[in-house]
Amino acid sequence: MELVCTHCHAVLAPDTRADWCPACGGALAEQQRLSDELPHAVEVDHRGILLPRRHALGGIITPQ
Repeated sequence: MELVCTHCHAVLAPDTRADWCPACGGALAEQQRLSDELPHAVEVDHRGILLPRRHALGGIITPQ
């Protein structure tokens, strides 16, 4: 299970402990993780939020 903000949809890192979203202050909800393993190149910002993957040529990779 992973914690996701119900307002801004930020995904929190597994080791982040929070009652509210550190980005917007929204409520957190548990959701089943889409993949069993986290990707090897996961970036976490200073608030404990997982950052989207980046493309080698620049920009952000977003799922469709």
